[in-house]
Amino acid sequence: MNEEDGTLLARGRVATRLPAQDLDRARRFYAERLGLRPAEEGPGGLLYRCAGAEFQVFHSAGASSGGFTQMSWEVDDIEAVVAELRGRGVEFEEFGLPPVYGGAHTRDGIVDVEGYLSSRAPGPRRARGAWFRDSEGNMLGIGQTVD
Repeated sequence: MNEEDGTLLARGRVATRLPAQDLDRARRFYAERLGLRPAEEGPGGLLYRCAGAEFQVFHSAGASSGGFTQMSWEVDDIEAVVAELRGRGVEFEEFGLPPVYGGAHTRDGIVDVEGYLSSRAPGPRRARGAWFRDSEGNMLGIGQTVD
């Protein structure tokens, strides 16, 4: 293996795992509020697929603090997505960002973010973001690169 190949871990796929103390409640939230249905189900978890990526909600006795973004979607039109989710009963967080991200505050659930690293374009970018919690307290985000 040469340096260009990276480590074996760097060649592995990354998959997000979100804890749920009540898997049935989480399934209802993801279906009713987010419009998502599991692609696969097992006794201890639900597997979702979105645009070629996947995440799992798994049964856990522990809970997330919900104090940070655990997973986010990158979208083309954040206003449309926020409006759709609000129409489904999702409540968005209102807060300020740390100075490293411009110190901006959300307005109607959406904030302008400086220094965002997007999987769609290289380097720090300007973006817009919004955050909400799922039924299990996991903090989920939505981002849109704007330049």
